[in-house]
Amino acid sequence: MKILVTGSEGFVGKNLRSELKNRGYEDIFSYDRETDEKLLDKYTKECDFVYHLAGVNRPENYEEFMKGNYGFTSKVLNLLKKHNNQSPVLITSSIQAKLDNPYGRSKKAGEEVIFEYGRETGAEVYVYRLPNLFGKWSRPNYNSVVATFCHNIANDLEIEVHDPEVELTLAYIDDVVEQFINALDDQVVKEDKYCKVPVTHEVKLCKLAELIKSFKESRENLYLPDMGDEFTKKLYSMYLSYLPEDNFSYDLTMHQDERGSFTEMLRTEDSGQISINVSKPGITKGNHWHHTKNEKFLVVSGQGIIRFRDIYSEEVIEYEVSGDKLEVVDIPTGYTHNIENTGDTNMVTVMWANECYDPDNPDTYFLEV
Repeated sequence: MKILVTGSEGFVGKNLRSELKNRGYEDIFSYDRETDEKLLDKYTKECDFVYHLAGVNRPENYEEFMKGNYGFTSKVLNLLKKHNNQSPVLITSSIQAKLDNPYGRSKKAGEEVIFEYGRETGAEVYVYRLPNLFGKWSRPNYNSVVATFCHNIANDLEIEVHDPEVELTLAYIDDVVEQFINALDDQVVKEDKYCKVPVTHEVKLCKLAELIKSFKESRENLYLPDMGDEFTKKLYSMYLSYLPEDNFSYDLTMHQDERGSFTEMLRTEDSGQISINVSKPGITKGNHWHHTKNEKFLVVSGQGIIRFRDIYSEEVIEYEVSGDKLEVVDIPTGYTHNIENTGDTNMVTVMWANECYDPDNPDTYFLEV
């Protein structure tokens, strides 16, 4: 299948093209404002499907709205008619097509001309009235408040929240692209004559700003955002794409002594924390037990022995562990335990605890194994 994508270098175009390639579509005709206009005639002659994503959002004058959103759409459709090419055409419109403003009127005109084209030629047409979109490669300080907030907060710039109570309806770019690719097989979700993305998210502007700020703070307090919430998960993925290239990494606090080090990596509100423990050769750590706190140990480098003893028993249980054979060892409650490095190199252990460390309630009691 040969696929034409207009607006190929835009936010939606880049995400769509990358996923089409991921799914094995190789013949993609990319057309953008920098493309030689003569190629559009060739592309509209040969293509089997059209994604018409090109449009004008922020022109220098209002006349460009109609020229870009109606005029260019008409040009693409006329070229398809010229070549008697009845390929399906998918076009991106906007929920603002309902509004009586220059942008809305231009998007509405684009909708009408494509519906007329479908009636005249019999070609399948898909018109998506999209809400505000968010996701990677969205341009900040352009037409997306989400991109602007992510970019500014990630780069230590101020944001402006004019009306905190404004509620946004947002669609995530991966959900949009999924629907667009489904259209290749005529698998679309329709509401009346319009196609729609069934998964959207409602969020107030103040909540949006608060969430993105919490992503930045997570590098300091180590609390991972709530990945069980779909919107938070998607927004966090977007936020990371706006980090400055020299700021992908961040330091952790290493608690070091003659035995090695202990470093917290992640904290969560409901799933505990993950830490990295480094033990030097011959060193034994632990010799304590817990009432409710439980842990999982995973030695990823070096070798050692994990020992357990029920605090009311004299029997010692041993597990040999090594980075050569990755296995998780559960640390049960009511058992005093320790871990000894029996090798000649540092032993590195990934440790998970079911609760974050609380110095006021550590639930940790010293007792030799």
